[in-house]
Order: sequence, then structure tokens, then C-alpha cells
Amino acid sequence: MKHRLSFLMVLLLAFVLFLAACSSDDTSAPESTDGEAEEEVEGTEPAEPAGDQTLVFARGGDSVSLDYASVTDGESSRVTKNIYETLIEFDRDSFEIGPGLAHDWEVDDSGLRFVFHLEEGVTFHDGTDFNAEAVKLNFERWADPEHEYAFLDEGYTYSVYGTQFGGYKGDEGHVIEEINVLGDYEIEFVLNQPLGSFLQNMGMSYFAITSPQAFEEHGSAINENPVGTGPFKFVSWSRDDSIILEKNEDYWKEGLPKLDRVIFQVIPDNSARLTALRSGQIDIMDGLNPDDVAQIEGDDSLQVFERATNNIGYLGFHVEKEPFNDPVVRRAFNHAIDKDGLIAILYGGLAETAKNTIPPGYLGYNDGIDEYSYDPELAKELLAEAGIEDGFTFDLWTMPVARPYMPDPQRAAEAIQANLADVGITANIVTKEWATYLEETEQGKHDVFMLGWSGVNGDPDYFFSNLLHGDAIPGGNRSFYSNEEVNDLLVQAKTEVDFDVRAELYEQVQELIHEDAPMVPLVHSIPTLAGSSNVKNYVPHPSTSETLDEVELEN
Repeated sequence: MKHRLSFLMVLLLAFVLFLAACSSDDTSAPESTDGEAEEEVEGTEPAEPAGDQTLVFARGGDSVSLDYASVTDGESSRVTKNIYETLIEFDRDSFEIGPGLAHDWEVDDSGLRFVFHLEEGVTFHDGTDFNAEAVKLNFERWADPEHEYAFLDEGYTYSVYGTQFGGYKGDEGHVIEEINVLGDYEIEFVLNQPLGSFLQNMGMSYFAITSPQAFEEHGSAINENPVGTGPFKFVSWSRDDSIILEKNEDYWKEGLPKLDRVIFQVIPDNSARLTALRSGQIDIMDGLNPDDVAQIEGDDSLQVFERATNNIGYLGFHVEKEPFNDPVVRRAFNHAIDKDGLIAILYGGLAETAKNTIPPGYLGYNDGIDEYSYDPELAKELLAEAGIEDGFTFDLWTMPVARPYMPDPQRAAEAIQANLADVGITANIVTKEWATYLEETEQGKHDVFMLGWSGVNGDPDYFFSNLLHGDAIPGGNRSFYSNEEVNDLLVQAKTEVDFDVRAELYEQVQELIHEDAPMVPLVHSIPTLAGSSNVKNYVPHPSTSETLDEVELEN
């Protein structure tokens, strides 16, 4: 069985953003879809749930932290998405927004005042009440470096908050002016300027709500003691092995979750994960090798899941280090790497070459960009122009684990290494443990690194501002690239609500980035997962993190 998420879903994002951008008038949340009837197939009896409702989800790497707002890796949000909840939730297979912990909301005509009406009767896993004060505390924690629960001295940073909301308390660009508690279950956000992606941001897993009592009880150890309102409660974490969650018996959505327990199991090797799936040791595996898709599809005991294309895999330069501080050298790399060959070797056709930072279909995608062609001779000419025609040696940092945009990083690095050798450049492949890799690339210890990014709110700003805006240093901008013209355009695009104007600004941004070449955009992939045939109602979300509350195991 194959569950293909139509690529049109990604195209739908632009339309969703258009609707959000045009919402200068009062708007309200759409009706909840909780009561929609599911389609039934005539003449078939629904399978009985299996007795053991423990689902084992295997992945290539461990989570970095369970404090979702202070990290950017997908392996962390994959887990926290099931523990925590946000005011707004995305649909299960798209970035269309709907009710979450807020069942309704209004925006005034100015687009500067948002009032959220919160669900009543919701409790955190520690038994305390969810309310407007809890929402206020969480947002102030991320915004205010002096907040008692910011934990900056313990190494916590909230770079995504800074990029999504224009900085922090006291910064000129910080768009959230006030947060006012209007009642136990009503809260107001007042902005000092429009923010086109504000409602989309409220659905991002980064901005979920933690129990205030948990901050008081655990302090900076909150990253290992997560307490939310979600369908599953945290039980234990064995580093580089497993994270165990159990059913929240007091969950506020009736009849959910269906599973009793979820185990996120780390199995670094792709083939070993598949072997574990075939033997029944696990139920779902991420990072399926594209070469294995056909045989899985031919096995009635297994099924393949595909996520919508919503990512970029790239090669990033540290643009402050020689010789990568020269854009001519960076362009030479762009011409030296054979992206079609990479896709043929590693992706089995489940990817397309990338020429921009955002995937096709996103608001403002610039299809007019002339992609750097694979041309080794031109690469040599550019290296000669840069005065390094005799070549040089550098360290190519390579991810230690499979990612949705890079199913086999080691083989990809070897292919890139061979391409560069053809133009006289020697790449020493370097790899490190996953958390260390992320930490040290954020600190700028690399020359060139491989990484990628998956969208989590359907808005182009999430890609551009986190990967290439100067304010995301240190943070998601591991290229240490900062072009003032690009920075200014991104701020304009972020605070603009007109759909067409935003699109035009992002198109300009892509032209400048293409010329500067701070990265080699490699691929936009279709990430694949595999599961046992008895796994029901699993829908992989384009963001790479999904709630498992409706998943169940059948006999």
C-alpha cells in the first residue's frame, strides 16, 4: 500500500498563504474537522485493534533536546510534537491552519491585534490547568533574555523565535509589542507592525506551550523533563537509544490517543532499520533507502509512506573562511557538483535538482533563476580566476545519520568528493555524532558542511530567515552569510501582508543569493518511510513531524 501525498499539497501552500495574507478584515478559525465522518468501504468489516497498542518508530538519530523552542532538528520535534500542543494546528497532511489549543481567534482590521480564545478544561500532564497565563509565560520566556526561565546562561537559545518574530524584547524589529491576558481563556497579541506569517507561525511546533509548574520544578532541566498538554506523556529517555511516551489518559480530545505507548528507537543504519521492520521489531521506520521502495511495495506485510516535497538538501560554505570567502570559488563548487548524478545514485528518482533555497510551489519561488550547470571545465576556469588553479584541500563535514533530504549522507559525500577531485580539489570527509555535528556547525568550526532544511509552517520566510539572514548567526545560518541587502529584503517580505508584494520580494532575494552562492542547493527530495501493514491512520506530515494520536495497530 502506498500513501502518496500529492505534490499539489505544496502548491496549495501558496494559496493558503494568500488567504492568510489577505486577512486584514476580522477573521475566525474554521470549524473543527473533529466531527467529520470517515469514508467507509461497503462490505468490509473494520479490523480489530491489536491487543498490544505499543508502536515502535525507528529513526536514524536521537533527539538533541526535548525543549522544542531551543533546537531546530527534526528528530527533536518528531517527539515533542506528541507531547506538546500549539494554539493553532496544521491539517494532518498540509499547512492549512485550524484550531488547536485555541478553538477560535479574531484579527482586527489593522492586522495588528490578534485575540485567541482558548480551550477550557485542558490540563498539562502534571495536572495543572492550561490557561492564558501559561501562554503568556511561554512566549515571554522566548522573547525576553532576562526572563527567569530563558536559561540563556545554561546555553539555551531561541533562534527560530528571533527569526520568526523579528528579534527579541527590546530589539527594533521585534514585532510582538504586548501580550495581554484578557481572561482565563482569552489572550491578546498586539503587534507593532504587520507580520504576514503570524498565524502560520502560531502553528509551528517551536511555539508549543509548556506547563509553568514544570519550569518551576525542573528549571533548566526542562529539556529532559517535558510537560505539555499533548496526547502522550513523557516516560523516559535513554540517550542514543530510545525515548518512551505513554498514553495521556486525561487527554482533552475524546477517544484519543489510540495507542497506549510510543517508543522512538534509534537505529542509525538504514539497512538495520529495514531488517528490524521485516522482523517485526519495529512498526515504522524513517529514512527508507529509495532503492528499497520497490521491494517494500511488493510485500503485502509492509507499506510505504511518502511525504510531500518540502525541503532542501544543500552543501553550505563557511563564507568567512578562505577560500570560501570568495564567491567565485563558491560558484566553482556549484559548477563542479553533478546533482543529476547524485539523484541517480542515491534517490532512485525520488528527488529533483534544486536551484533555490525554497522548494518549487512556495510563495515567491523564482523559476527564472538560471541553475548552475554541471560543468567541470567552467569550474576549473573559475578556480583559476580565483587564483587557486592548483587546487586545495578542505574538510567536508558530513551528517552521521540519514535525513529526509539526504537518505545516505556518506555516499553523497563520497560522490561530491569524486566530483571535486575532478577539478583538482581534495575533500577530506569528516563526520561527528549528530548532536555534536549540529552544535559545532552552529559554532562555525567547519569549512564546508552538508545539511538540509524542511519547512514547518508553509511559509518561505522559515527557509530564508533561518538559513541565510544575518540575524540567524549563531543559529540556523551555519554559512555565516550576511548580505545587508538580502537582510533588508527579508525583513520587508516578513512584515508585508500583500501576497504579490511578498512574492516579488522573495524573487529578488533569490537573485541575490544565487549570485552570492553561499550554498550549493542540491536536491528537493520526496522523503520515504516504511511501516508494517497493520499500522493504520498514519499520515506523514510535510513538516516531518506529526502527531500520532489517531494511529493504531490492527490485527
